[in-house]
Amino acid sequence: MCVFCGLFTTSDTRRNCSRLGGLPRQPDEPRSPDLTGRERGKGKGLSSSPKPCWSLCHSLGDWEGALVLGLAMARAQGRTEEYACSLLGCLVGTGCCWGCGGLGHSQTRPPDAPWCGHCKALAPEYSKAAALLAAESMAVTLAKVDGPAQPELAKEFGVTEYPTLKFFHHGNRTHPEEYTGPREAEGIVEWLRRRVGPSARQLEDEEGAQALIDARDLVVIGFFQDLQDEDVATFLALARDALDMTFGLTDRPQLFQHFGLTKDTVVLFKKFDEGRADFPVDEELGLDLGDLSRFLVTHSMHLVTEFNSQTSPKIFAARILNHLLLFLNQSLAAHRELLPGFGEAAPRFRGQVLFVVVDVEAENEHVLQYFGLKAEAAPTLRLVNVETTKKYAPADGDPVTAASVTAFCHAVLNGQVKPYVLSQEVPPDWDQQPVKTLVGKNFEQVAFDETKNVFVKFYAPWCTHCKEMAPAWEALAEKYKDHEDIIIAELDATANELDAFTVHGFPTLK
Repeated sequence: MCVFCGLFTTSDTRRNCSRLGGLPRQPDEPRSPDLTGRERGKGKGLSSSPKPCWSLCHSLGDWEGALVLGLAMARAQGRTEEYACSLLGCLVGTGCCWGCGGLGHSQTRPPDAPWCGHCKALAPEYSKAAALLAAESMAVTLAKVDGPAQPELAKEFGVTEYPTLKFFHHGNRTHPEEYTGPREAEGIVEWLRRRVGPSARQLEDEEGAQALIDARDLVVIGFFQDLQDEDVATFLALARDALDMTFGLTDRPQLFQHFGLTKDTVVLFKKFDEGRADFPVDEELGLDLGDLSRFLVTHSMHLVTEFNSQTSPKIFAARILNHLLLFLNQSLAAHRELLPGFGEAAPRFRGQVLFVVVDVEAENEHVLQYFGLKAEAAPTLRLVNVETTKKYAPADGDPVTAASVTAFCHAVLNGQVKPYVLSQEVPPDWDQQPVKTLVGKNFEQVAFDETKNVFVKFYAPWCTHCKEMAPAWEALAEKYKDHEDIIIAELDATANELDAFTVHGFPTLK
């Protein structure tokens, strides 16, 4: 799981994209002292000389904590990430998403990246977070370090990819905590707030509990008969990182009675669907952190999630591998009438299949493109497994009803539906140039021809590295164009998929 944006990834899909850049200092962002001139641990001797606009650090001495950010942009992106980015609303065509720092290894380039809107967005958010912390008088300092310019610091703290954020608590230089929170100001502040203060509010009476429940959409309350029990420590540890939920805990018998509980239980209160979900603590095994985390993530999602910029990160943070997408035109009454039946099928698949609605009239062309669809195809269903990236479609002509949706999900989960792969049509002149053009429909016929030696470049049209390689690839093809047993070819891997293997990064040569 990507620690920055929640994207679901596997070791096979951690690849680098071709984009890279740092974060220029914003016009209203104050300069701060750098790390090189300080007395270690004392907070003194800070240089006042200007440093590069993305170089900033403070002493780690006497503050409650310091959050330090090493700046540069790493590289990412394969087929799984491409789908993730499409739902996150990133422009796959320009190849940038919050996952860039968490999905691959880093590479240093100049700090200016004018094409990357997300990169530019981080600097003011970081400055805003500092202002919010100051307004709360929270004893936490935010700082930045130019990692490539400070290689000794990067080596000391094990920084191998950028951006990397580390939290130094009470000046602990040897064991900083990796930052795992969001990249917007309020999220940064909340992540820190739950580390320098309590991660859950202790509730004493019904009035306080109800006020907490009414104040937020998602509230988790731990009911424990003994607040010194180790299960409470597990609960508080989870509360430190589940920033999209508000946490409380209590040992008051009257609150157990008020909420109809007789044993230790963690309860999720929510303002949608069934309104409440209970997770009883196992009396013999105790509270398992992983089980509770999965329970809260699963039940904090709407049974049917409409895609938008707010919900898209949660879609992948849910850790549900199968996503069922209903593509429809929300402006058409006939399409909206399909929603009740779609939602009726959702409860029986909770935790197995995430139900998502995609409005084809919104700015979701990137999602349509990933599934090889046009807006005119709506209403239609597609199911994708985000681990294997395999995609499934129901039989043509099947209406979208509770029964048909249920049957389709069961068929896919039971292995009764064959996945489909994207393919462009074979160009009439695919073999007329030195570099042959392959698509999904002619790949196996050409590439697996036992009488030929076939060298294929798998590329993405937006990939800078692919574009840089193009002249060399053309020259190679020109050199061998008269060799009948040698074929130099290329395939657009964003528009064509293969049964034989999955292309995770660009360019890939096979």
